[in-house]
Amino acid sequence: MEHDEALTKGAELLKVLGSPVRIGVILALEEHGERCVHELTDLLEVSQPLMSQHLRVLRSANLIVGRREGKEIRYSIADHHVTHIVRDAITHAQEATP
Repeated sequence: MEHDEALTKGAELLKVLGSPVRIGVILALEEHGERCVHELTDLLEVSQPLMSQHLRVLRSANLIVGRREGKEIRYSIADHHVTHIVRDAITHAQEATP
């Protein structure tokens, strides 16, 4: 991968993760494992339409995957590298705060 392309893809990943709700989804799936929309809405205390919108963004970035189980879709982390990025960002933010 060319250097410029790698920088662009890295920036796109950070943009996808640039939402507290999406970071919360990644952390919830890491901590609780596979979850459906209503479980994630309960965990993060957001509306179902808002959660669906954020899940769509994470899915299109290939950070999470969905598996149909009956009428529900159960989501899980597709790329566990992203959990390290999220954890490192949170740790950095906590350390930077006086």
